[in-house]
Amino acid sequence: MKPATHPTALRIQQRLSEAGLGGQVVEFEVPTRTSAEAAAAIGCQVAEIAKSVVLRGCDSGRAVVVVARGDSRVCERKVGALLGEAVGRADARFVRAATGFVIGGVAPFGYPNAVHVLMDEGLRFFGRVWAAAGTPNAVFPLSPAELQRLTGADWSDVRLDPD
Repeated sequence: MKPATHPTALRIQQRLSEAGLGGQVVEFEVPTRTSAEAAAAIGCQVAEIAKSVVLRGCDSGRAVVVVARGDSRVCERKVGALLGEAVGRADARFVRAATGFVIGGVAPFGYPNAVHVLMDEGLRFFGRVWAAAGTPNAVFPLSPAELQRLTGADWSDVRLDPD
């Protein structure tokens, strides 16, 4: 683990500083694209990873980012019900265009376009979570309250229920 040097990760660090947060963006020599990879690199539980899942409104085409627990799957039906339209997974081109980030490095804030953000209520119960910082090997820590403040999103039930 080392301090961030990638320009995109440094932009996230600047946004954290501007928001008055002391979390340090760090980079790893190994990928942190998936929640499991990130947790292994950081040394935390997979659930403590605040992963950003990008969806696309089926009718409107609008981008939706669901910031979810790393050990959970997002329920597209629940997200659709919250938004009032069906949603589906976004492809890599859409993710990049909508968020400015590549899949595996989508930060929970800092988008160049209007993006609807939902927060998985399951993240609220951790003292600290880790989120992607714009690249597939950069992350940063923050509290769930700080994450909510940065995103401006409400806590929602977005997790796929176990069978």
